[in-house]
Amino acid sequence: MSTGFKPYEHWRVEHDSENIVWLSCDRQGETSNSLSEAVIRELGDIISVIETLALTGVVIQSAKPESFILGADIREFDHFEVASDVTDKILQGQAVFARLENLSCHTVAAVHGFCLGGGLELALCCDYIIALNTPETRIGLPEVKLGIFPALGGTTRLTERIGGMAGMQLMLTGRLLRAPAARGMGVIDELADEFSSLHWIARRAVLKKRRKRGPSSIANLTNRQPARMAIAHVLRKKTAEKANPAHYPAPFKMIDLWAEQRDIRRRMFEGEATLVGELMVGDTARNLRRLFFLTERMKGLGKAEDFPLKRVHVVGAGVMGGDIAAWCVLQGLEVTLQDRELQYIVPALKRAKALFKRRLKKKPAIDAASSRLIADVEGKGVPRADVIIEAIYEDADAKRALYASLEPRMAAHAVLATNTSALPLEELARDLNTPARLIGLHFFNPVAKMPLVEVIKGEQTGDTWVSRGCAFCVAINRFPLPTKSSPGFLVNRVLAPYLMEAFTLMLEGIDKETIDASAIRFGMPMGPIELADVVGIDVCMKVAETLATGDVDAHRTLLRKKIEANELGKKSGKGFYVWEKGKSDRRAVDMDSPYGDKLADRLMKPFLDEVLAVSEEQIVADDDLLDAGIIFGTGFAPFHGGPMRYIEQQKRQ
Repeated sequence: MSTGFKPYEHWRVEHDSENIVWLSCDRQGETSNSLSEAVIRELGDIISVIETLALTGVVIQSAKPESFILGADIREFDHFEVASDVTDKILQGQAVFARLENLSCHTVAAVHGFCLGGGLELALCCDYIIALNTPETRIGLPEVKLGIFPALGGTTRLTERIGGMAGMQLMLTGRLLRAPAARGMGVIDELADEFSSLHWIARRAVLKKRRKRGPSSIANLTNRQPARMAIAHVLRKKTAEKANPAHYPAPFKMIDLWAEQRDIRRRMFEGEATLVGELMVGDTARNLRRLFFLTERMKGLGKAEDFPLKRVHVVGAGVMGGDIAAWCVLQGLEVTLQDRELQYIVPALKRAKALFKRRLKKKPAIDAASSRLIADVEGKGVPRADVIIEAIYEDADAKRALYASLEPRMAAHAVLATNTSALPLEELARDLNTPARLIGLHFFNPVAKMPLVEVIKGEQTGDTWVSRGCAFCVAINRFPLPTKSSPGFLVNRVLAPYLMEAFTLMLEGIDKETIDASAIRFGMPMGPIELADVVGIDVCMKVAETLATGDVDAHRTLLRKKIEANELGKKSGKGFYVWEKGKSDRRAVDMDSPYGDKLADRLMKPFLDEVLAVSEEQIVADDDLLDAGIIFGTGFAPFHGGPMRYIEQQKRQ
């Protein structure tokens, strides 16, 4: 059938006998689809042809086996220096999407895998959206994590489709939905249970001219006044609890746009283009994009195909060992958990069950996960394990004795790892027959929330075993950071002088809430005193004994009093703060003054000085990985782009 379509670089076009055009995105030279300027321009060319035809319908899908469209091509964002240039490009993209939305024929999006950002914005232009119901399908608009918000019509169309409250909450959190949840919210219209049926369900939707449901009457009211202004007030307040508008302006600008312009569709589109143009060239967005690329680099440090694994054996069922085991199970692995007696394993199994309930929700999935976590007092899982993690107490002799019993029973390919936070690997590997395969896998507490794992390489450690350790981290959805074996490794070494400076300020008589508020003003997720409570006062004592500088005796005295009173922090219900239901009683303090900046500068100076020392000693491969490690390991303000980036920016000012 001659239709005027020509061969395209990034799209496949098929015009079938039922007068349906099947438009498949297939970006050349890439393993997954993203919306580059060229991809959108070609889409506009194709739509120009479609506009001349009397079609039954158009189906937009992906030719890539893994996903639909991941979003805009973030790599192109850094090409822009001027906000108006960004706005012009956004307006051009909006125009193409508007032409798709206004086609006279019926349009359907058939989604599988990831449908994110610009990919979802494209799908929202269609009359009907179908998604493949598999665990791999994820749907969402996560642009706020890059310091912007949806600008190809997403802010406008999503709130139209599911209502203002639900739409704004989804965009403000950047949450990714599984297909059933997206169907329940009305983001998509229908599920396909088999990939082979996706085509036929899309065909049926075209022939029957099926359309989106639209929001319920109640949900639709959330887009209208006076409800909209009231909701916007609540959204601003809730968002401000998690993000400072001075540091992360994007969510607040999105709320303001929706609150002020939702009644006029044209102004919503114009506002998206103008505001995101301004945000895109700002420091916050630039630094968050850098962080995104760093996370992609860290994921690439370990490849699953290089080290396929199914089973993990953890020795030590304390808080760290038990939680590492539970997290591995949650990622689909089978885990055997060993300790001296069953009574020491039972609490870990209970904590794991609670984690499974929070994350998995449904009983069959919870039961399946629970069945993969096996109490193993006798260590029967050792010979079958691909990774063995030792997480017992910090005593070198005890660890070496354990390794002596484990090593003869381990599979030849298996990794032997220690979760030590302080002991040198060279000392621990001393008596091993194959010392090259001992690595450190230093997790952070709480394991289920902290995304970083330091993969420690001792002088004896072979590169192959470090690579396998990194592959393991990626397999359990954690960022691996190869790190040299040295006191404190990277994260604890940098945190130590920061915490000690905070204790010094307390000893000088400065209120703990004021100290914490100054750190939060700088951009840290919590202050150092509250962090000490979260880490544990007893752990801080170990830090003071092994890594601290300055008035060490005074620090020890301060901490010892807390320990003797059993005020260990969050885990005991009281430390420097009182803790109830997982939250401290820290009161807010207004530090919006020059004093707040001076206090923050003093507090952060030892932190940044130690970062420079670590960089000089090349504890990690380069400063980019150092920045990523500090952000994910300490919570260092992401909008600054990392401590080394921050130091460089300060030099230029």
